[in-house]
Amino acid sequence: MTAAVKPQPSPKGFKKVLRGLDMTLFTVSAILVIETVAPSAAIGPSAISWWIITLLLFFIPYGLITAELGTTYPEEGGLYVWIKQAFGEKWAARTTWLYWINVALWMPSVYIAFAGIFSQLFAPDLSLWGQILIGVIATWVTVGFGIISLDAGKWIPNIGAFLKGLIMVVIGVGAFVFASRNGIANDLSFQSILPKWDAGLAFLPVIVYNFMGFELMSGAAEEMHNPGKDIPRAIIISGALIALFYILGTLGMLMALPLDQLGLVEGIIDTLTIIFGQSAAGTAIVTVLGIGALFTLLANMVTWTIGANRTAAEAAREGELPAVFGRLHPVNKTPVSAFILTGAVSTLVIVLYGFMAGSAEDLFWTLFAFSSMVFLMPYLGLFPAFLKLRKTDASRERPYRVPVNNTVARVIAVICELFIIQAIVFFIWVPGEPIDWAYAAPILIGVVITLLLGELLLYLAARRKAQA
Repeated sequence: MTAAVKPQPSPKGFKKVLRGLDMTLFTVSAILVIETVAPSAAIGPSAISWWIITLLLFFIPYGLITAELGTTYPEEGGLYVWIKQAFGEKWAARTTWLYWINVALWMPSVYIAFAGIFSQLFAPDLSLWGQILIGVIATWVTVGFGIISLDAGKWIPNIGAFLKGLIMVVIGVGAFVFASRNGIANDLSFQSILPKWDAGLAFLPVIVYNFMGFELMSGAAEEMHNPGKDIPRAIIISGALIALFYILGTLGMLMALPLDQLGLVEGIIDTLTIIFGQSAAGTAIVTVLGIGALFTLLANMVTWTIGANRTAAEAAREGELPAVFGRLHPVNKTPVSAFILTGAVSTLVIVLYGFMAGSAEDLFWTLFAFSSMVFLMPYLGLFPAFLKLRKTDASRERPYRVPVNNTVARVIAVICELFIIQAIVFFIWVPGEPIDWAYAAPILIGVVITLLLGELLLYLAARRKAQA
């Protein structure tokens, strides 16, 4: 029997610890976001058709495009590398800044949802500031997990992916059983699920948002054993699972919970409570599943911080972000400073917005919409980069290639781009509906400040690079 070959580190010092199963579970953990199922269900029964439309016209093409880019350019950095190859260092640096800062801005909304679920389960009278404190603590727990080695930290997303799938299946199947005995809570006739253009479309961007993240695994490509083989396989398998779980969870909520009782933060626990009842056994089941839901939120942020901070570290090593982002832990080789900065920004944002929010639900949605707009902006360059690289770097070997010619590729890339634009706009305004400036203004101000701060940091990094 031959001895097992020890995985060799990448030239930049990263340990090769990720295999195909890890990447599949990593992707499910990243993209399957259970705290946003309730906002997507808030569209109403037509959410089902919007899920299917988005799946066919956006999710599948986006996944295939990402598979081609991730296998063609497997360097650590993912989206940063692709934008750089297509449009140069400056646009790559802008993309990376938005990609990184989004995680720090998104984390507060995730952990407000975390605190809301915790409050429902264990402390019903917990104040808004009590929930904010829980959110801050969870933020720094995430930072701690991110700083440890990926070989250990990867198990957080892996377990989280399993629990997310389990909770979605329980909601979907449990709601079906409940509805068969007690009736369906909302009209789910064929006519009701047809796509509708109404105020409910304010939540449509959530569906697009919920499908984003395929490129995240490419941010850790140099820590994979066989990215050329495993990335396309992981995308296909995880994509099918993610679509199934999202549709199952949304349908379950609509079957069990009347639309006017569907809370953006409380929706998951409320649905589980209706399904299992308030008996001792039912309460115990809800509590166990609720604890699982809490873990999935932690797993989600660990997953995204791992990917985003490694992308930022790569940009810093190239001199395109301030050097502090690239500082690695001396033992674990993780971007320790980037993680600490993520925690600091997240803490500041959750506290500042806490002063402006009237409730946990208001705080969740404002933070979510703000971070989501920032999150989606880097993707505006993804699909043009795909098209340009197919043209300007056509001779490069592509271990996986989207099975269409360049004409069809242009069509699907344009459709994907339009989905991203629609999502950014709809977070603050649905055409045909009045703009709520009390809601929209703080979000737009936050986005402008984020963009200006990024330009300042990129200027300072460029000056340092020129002087080196």
